[in-house]
This record gives sequence, C-alpha cells and structure tokens, in this order.
Amino acid sequence: MVVLRHEIGDVLRDVRQRQGRTLREVSHSARVSLGYLSEVERGQKEASSELLSSICSALDVPLSTMLREVSDRLAEAEGVSVPDTVPQEFSREFENNIPDDLTENFSRGLAATNR
Repeated sequence: MVVLRHEIGDVLRDVRQRQGRTLREVSHSARVSLGYLSEVERGQKEASSELLSSICSALDVPLSTMLREVSDRLAEAEGVSVPDTVPQEFSREFENNIPDDLTENFSRGLAATNR
C-alpha cells in the first residue's frame, strides 16, 4: 500500500539533497523545527498544507511542482499511466514562452522520477 506522507517526504528529501542543503538549513528557512522536518521527510508526520507550502518556499520549489512529482510517483507505484495534461498543440504554440528556469526545474523533476 502506498502512503501519501511517505511519498511527500521522499520528494522533499530528494529535492533538498539535490540542492546539497542540510535539514538544518531548510528547517531554519521554513521556520519549522529540524526534528519535525526530519519526521516529515521520513513519512512519520503528516504535514499540513501550510507547512508544505513553507517547506517548498524554503526549497524554492513551487508547491504544485512538488505535488506533481508526488502524483507521478504514486501513479507509477499504482501502475497507472498518466497522460500529459497539456495537449501537444497547446504546448507547441506556447513552448517559446516558457522561462528557461522553469523548464530546467521540470526536467530535473522528470530525471528524478526516471531513476
């Protein structure tokens, strides 16, 4: 059985470690205790939406991006194929309007899910 808080914790830890940051640094920026952040990352605590938002802000990652990564991992664990939610015609029309940093963050997230 897949537990949502475990997947959220795994994604948050992966992002933090890819950034080369410590629990202490992120907990300070997010204004949450180091112990509590550690428990969230290990899937032992169910974080509120406010806390998740604060942690994502400290990691400089949009909450929606983190939740999308969690969703993709859940779908993979459940054996569900998730189609791209953006029609190709739309994405081709606007692909030149996407900021480079957003594309890089998204690509890194995809790379992490394909490990």
